[in-house]
Amino acid sequence: MSGTRVNAVGVTDARTAHQDLHSERGPLRGEHAGRSRNPVIKAADLAWLEFEKPDLDRAEVFARDFGFGIAARTERELWLRGTFAGSPCVVIRRGHSSRFIGPAFRAAERSDLDRLARVTGTDMRDADVPGGGEVVTLLDPSGLPVRVVHCGEELPALPEQQPLLLNFGTDHRRTNATQRPPREPSRIQRLGHVVLETRVFARALDWYLDTLGMIVSDFLFLDGQRDRGPTMAFIRCDQGSVAVDHHTLAMHLGPGNGYVHSAYQVADLDSIAAGGEYLAERGYKRSWGIGRHVQGSQLFDYWRDPDHFMLEHFADGDLFSCDLRPGWAPMSTSGLAQWGPPATRDFLGTGPSPQRVRDVIQALRGDNEMDQARLLGLLKAANS
Repeated sequence: MSGTRVNAVGVTDARTAHQDLHSERGPLRGEHAGRSRNPVIKAADLAWLEFEKPDLDRAEVFARDFGFGIAARTERELWLRGTFAGSPCVVIRRGHSSRFIGPAFRAAERSDLDRLARVTGTDMRDADVPGGGEVVTLLDPSGLPVRVVHCGEELPALPEQQPLLLNFGTDHRRTNATQRPPREPSRIQRLGHVVLETRVFARALDWYLDTLGMIVSDFLFLDGQRDRGPTMAFIRCDQGSVAVDHHTLAMHLGPGNGYVHSAYQVADLDSIAAGGEYLAERGYKRSWGIGRHVQGSQLFDYWRDPDHFMLEHFADGDLFSCDLRPGWAPMSTSGLAQWGPPATRDFLGTGPSPQRVRDVIQALRGDNEMDQARLLGLLKAANS
């Protein structure tokens, strides 16, 4: 049953509604709690993601086709936004090659930046963002730059792509009117989450929980290796009783370090589907979709941009408040979706490539959490 409970020492525990809420299993005794007892700050949300690309004109064409608005454009930078008020959600800077730089998280208060800078021994600087602000830049255990920002002026809201009015059984909300969703780009509302791969999963997980006060919604573990700890975590921001996205950040153990995909909220399923048709007609490559996830429950559709970065349209995701403990489930490809086409090799990253082979060799030779048993477990999960 859902609800709070009082343990043997009279302390009220957070709810553990795994059976009927988000996972069939809860933690075993002694497993990771999924949150820090005394984090430095509690990040409020994911602010934006930073990339470098050599061709900003091409990047802007895809951005418009995918459904972003343009917040600002210079010779060196392209700032993308959604329709919701707030900060931009992506910045692309001109560079010699295409690469992901890192994420930026939003501090709830400016005083959080002061505390973060003091505890980490890092300088606070002016943020180069439309509207101004201040930023602290850190490195996570994977070596990825992570910015924490407090923005000045927010961008105003833009006109929305309205969800379609649906009829349900005997609940007739639409009469004497047809459904004709326009064939146009899905209008991005906001940045939802980013997924990262890391060779030092346990250390990176604890860093985000201890430094940014994030909390785990769901853990995944490898079959037969649960005693070695989880290998994936879906992590949300802690805004107390305010329900937030099931995950703002997801991380999994793997031979590489860095970006896997990022996800952007749109209005509804028709926006996902019609926007997908629009992308397909313009020659872009679908990676996987359309379907509905298990962890997070989102409706999803994944695409590749011209620089081969994976981006997701999503709608109807789970929202959790701070009083829900993590669920635990085995990692498997079949467990990625409740319905939809089978996950593709492109989405899973299991297609052979020279870079992937180099990643595996380097990971197995390095001082990290990847070893032969972990690698075989990940390969088994990808085929299960």
